Amino acid sequence: MFHEIDMQDYHEFLSEILIPEDVLQNRIAEVGAKISRDYHGQDLLLVCILRGGVLFLADLMRHITVPHTLDFMAVSSYGVGARSTTGQARINLDLNTDIHNRNVLLIEDIVDSGYTIKSVMEILSARKPKTLRICALLDKAERREIPVPLDYCGFTIPDKFVFGYGLDIDEYYRNLPFVGVLDIAKYHPEG
Repeated sequence: MFHEIDMQDYHEFLSEILIPEDVLQNRIAEVGAKISRDYHGQDLLLVCILRGGVLFLADLMRHITVPHTLDFMAVSSYGVGARSTTGQARINLDLNTDIHNRNVLLIEDIVDSGYTIKSVMEILSARKPKTLRICALLDKAERREIPVPLDYCGFTIPDKFVFGYGLDIDEYYRNLPFVGVLDIAKYHPEG
C-alpha cells in the first residue's frame, strides 16, 4: 500500500546548480552530433544503464541522426557505504538484444570510481560486439580508482554529491532539468 512521505523541497538543500539546463542541453546536442559523425553509415545500438541514464538517453537520442536501436540494463554494485564499491556488479536487468557483431554504445549518467562500468564492459565484451564504447553525461574523474575509457563525455565534474537530471537522492529528484549539488548538512529525507 502507498505510504505518504514528507519530502523536502529541493531548494532547501540545493547548494548550487552545477550545470544549468541550457548548458546541459547544448552539450548533449554536441555529443549527439559527434556520435552521429562517428557512426555515420553504421549500425548502432544504444544501451542505457538504468535508472540514472534515462533522461540523458532520451535527450541524446534526439540528436543522434544515424539509425539506432535501444536496449536497457540495470546494474547494482556491491560496496560498503553509499560512496564505495568493491567492484562487483550484479546485473538486475539484462539486455534483450544479441550484441554479437554490433556497435554498442553504453549510455551512463555518471562514472565515478570506474568499478561498475568496467564490470559491465567486461560482461558485454564477452558477448563479442563489433565495438563497445562508453558515453557518460558526467565524469567524476578525481574519484576514479581504475582507468575507464570514456569515448564520449558531457562534463567532467568535481567530487561533489550531485543530483537532478537522472541522478537521484534516495530515488527522488531525478526529474530536475539541471544537475545540482547537494548540501548534505541541510538534507533530511523525512522532511
